[in-house]
Amino acid sequence: MAIQPTWPGVYVEEVASGVRTITGVSTSITAFIGRAFWGQINEPVMVNNFGEYERKFGGLWQESTMSFAVKDFFMNGGTQAIIVRLINGASKSTLEMPAGADPLNLIIETCDEGSWGNDITMVVDYNTKDINLPAPDPKLFNLSVIGKQGQTENFLNISVDPASPKYIPKVLEQRSNLIRIQKNVNGSYETPGIRPDANEYKTIDGTKAGDGDNLNIVQYTTGPDLETKKEGLFSLEKADIFNLLCIPPYSPAVDIGSDLISSSVTYCIKRRAVLIVDPPSDWTNKEAAENKFTAAANSFPGISSNYAALYFPRLKQPNPLRDNLVEEFVPCGAVAGIIARTDSQRGVWKAPAGQDATLTGVPELSVSLTDNENGDLNQLGINCLRAFPVYGRLIWGARTLEGADRLASEWKYLPVRRTALFIEESLYRGLKWVVFEPNDEPLWAQIRLNVGAFMHNLFIQDAFQGQTPKDAYFVKCDKETTTQNDINLGIVNIWVGFAPLKPAEFVILHIQQMAGKINQ
Repeated sequence: MAIQPTWPGVYVEEVASGVRTITGVSTSITAFIGRAFWGQINEPVMVNNFGEYERKFGGLWQESTMSFAVKDFFMNGGTQAIIVRLINGASKSTLEMPAGADPLNLIIETCDEGSWGNDITMVVDYNTKDINLPAPDPKLFNLSVIGKQGQTENFLNISVDPASPKYIPKVLEQRSNLIRIQKNVNGSYETPGIRPDANEYKTIDGTKAGDGDNLNIVQYTTGPDLETKKEGLFSLEKADIFNLLCIPPYSPAVDIGSDLISSSVTYCIKRRAVLIVDPPSDWTNKEAAENKFTAAANSFPGISSNYAALYFPRLKQPNPLRDNLVEEFVPCGAVAGIIARTDSQRGVWKAPAGQDATLTGVPELSVSLTDNENGDLNQLGINCLRAFPVYGRLIWGARTLEGADRLASEWKYLPVRRTALFIEESLYRGLKWVVFEPNDEPLWAQIRLNVGAFMHNLFIQDAFQGQTPKDAYFVKCDKETTTQNDINLGIVNIWVGFAPLKPAEFVILHIQQMAGKINQ
């Protein structure tokens, strides 16, 4: 508000500059969806290293292809992963603690489904704060909980009295990562009138839990009301942002199907993310990969989508759970880790391939490809993993599944698609302040200033082609982009263009002999 001068003198007024810094979003947060040994169900949980994954989801588990993919992700340079645990028929362990003569027992259940809950020990004692009083509270007790992996939780002076501030169901609900009090059929808590008997209890003596069956498409996308309930694939609706999506096979022996990959690509388009697609297990050589890929040209999942990238072949690694015997694993986790590593070292505009894209912890590939075989698959948009002397195992391709030569797509290359998504998401979040602002030239000038500053910052990081800003990008927002009719409709149009960097996929050396001077 302008100052209203009332007395002779000097007045000072701060004026807004109109500068609203647009911050670039993260580019390599990777979402993994699949089975885990324990952990929350249908909840996106951020983990920053594999040790955190072990604490929250149980680490490597033979039935969980996701656990091995997450390990490869962090081993190859990944830093942030969103984990969504799904189950198919897994159950919880339950145990009843008798409470003296009270006919109602205290029923304990594990907080999450899975056989991990069959090995929990609980100890009830009465060494409470009022133990030395003439009449100790008969509803007050202590509870110690010990998990299979040595996790220990102690709850002192808790009560079965619903009026108590330390009412046991509420305390466990908020503070325990192992157990809960089971609710009745009405969804409410029911506890005995006196504390449970002082004793040691083991969940293995109660109703044992199971891990359920392998996952299938029902748990991801086709189950009833999954999108409404934000479960399965749609659990990621509860995550603010992710950039890469990995869906490892249902089990070590069963690949995910084309329907699930198709649905995942559609969801990635909505969330401005890229799906990393694993090669099917029956792609056992170059000919099988080429024939099966081209034979399904009209139905292969994501065949014409630039929001997905396929990598072949699979990895051969020692399995720590089977005495380090070498087995095959899908490459999605390792590839996502290398993409994250490349983003942090060079930027999202650098192709995650080449001599720097080394597959860490991968001593062998399931198929050894020659240059000619690589060339045949590359023309189809299949990114190859190669083994080279000295350099080791590398990613040797950077195309999307719209990268086949015959498609001639402008989104042929993965770094071009991901750079565009980075700019789109950053501007989408950085321009929300524009909503409800007066739609006229002062606003348009502010938009040009802020978006231009963001794009120029990318230009000086060598994110675009061109030697000058004019050659590299443009930002247009004025009366030409936003007509009076647009203004009447409440619309402001902003045009942003950029000249993307494209990888030097083919390096051609022209070598010529120099003819000696001919004397005449």
